Amino acid sequence: MNDLLKKLIASAPTEENGELNAANILAEYFQRHGIPAEIDCWDEKRASVTASIGSDSPDAPTLIFGVHLDVVPASAENWDTDPFEPVEKDGHIYGRGSVDMQAGICAAAAALVEIAQSDTSLNGRVVFAATAGEETDSCGVKRFIETTQIANPVGVIIAEPTGLEILRAHRGILWLNVETAGKTAHGSMPQLGINAIEKMNVFLNRLKDYKIPHTPHPLLGGCSMSINRISGGSATNIVPESCAVELDIRTLPGQSHSNVIESLEAICDELQQADTDFKATISIIRAVDAMETDENDSFVKTMCEATGITETKSAGFTTDGPYFAKLGAPVVIFGPGDGSMCHKPNEHIEIAQIEAAKEYYKTIVMNMT
Repeated sequence: MNDLLKKLIASAPTEENGELNAANILAEYFQRHGIPAEIDCWDEKRASVTASIGSDSPDAPTLIFGVHLDVVPASAENWDTDPFEPVEKDGHIYGRGSVDMQAGICAAAAALVEIAQSDTSLNGRVVFAATAGEETDSCGVKRFIETTQIANPVGVIIAEPTGLEILRAHRGILWLNVETAGKTAHGSMPQLGINAIEKMNVFLNRLKDYKIPHTPHPLLGGCSMSINRISGGSATNIVPESCAVELDIRTLPGQSHSNVIESLEAICDELQQADTDFKATISIIRAVDAMETDENDSFVKTMCEATGITETKSAGFTTDGPYFAKLGAPVVIFGPGDGSMCHKPNEHIEIAQIEAAKEYYKTIVMNMT
């Protein structure tokens, strides 16, 4: 299991490199241990892996492990070691993706292998889906959902790092691009142009006191909005004809993305009524629904019984869970590692957590299938 983790780290499955090398490593791991695995490859380097154990019946109760192969990039100068050359030290493994989420991949894969190699007979089926692009556009899980028929799903475990706590809710993502339009002119004669940056400044000032309409959630609290990127202008001596900002909005279960966009468009309409030169457009960069599974759901209760965990919580991050939920199954997030390490220099995972996750996964599988 540790060797598998090191190989996955070294495969460096960033968006630039793609996931195919990692997919080959994972598929070979399953096949070497007698579990059939299939690779879905597209655009030459993008790839996902699926594998399954247990019943061959299409109607069998099916537990799904959802993981993602891709990792975010890493700048070597910010690390004490090469981020894509795994290092084992003091009971930890260091490397990009060790926490997010290759440790979860390895724990779930090893659990399936050990169950398959035991004398245990499963009444149901376990499907393992390691998909591409979770960090960018969730392209892999979208393909998986579109092409996979599971008649009787009992639940989905997203093996993201939770410190082995059971999480049953997270906020959604709504990333928006807001662009103001101006009119170009020579920088020495600004009165002949319309400065798109100045128009954007008016919009941003309006956002200072703006709160997205919502009802706070008992687990997740409120929704949030952060202005995280801005760009505009082409040269110092040219009045800018465009300026754009990117908004990171985190939404709540049941909150309509369309309503959020409409509320921002209403602000733009107000500003245009006050200034006929104000023109702005809003477009979606990425949108992922929020997720919540009822604490009284039988799947959640079975998870708690299998692990001995009595309290469920919520995640501060977003996962591919809302896509897996389209299979008609309840979703929980449960995996090894400290989530605060995600996307940071010197990312590392405690080996004991991976071992513990593997044992938990084995118990859960036995209890549910």
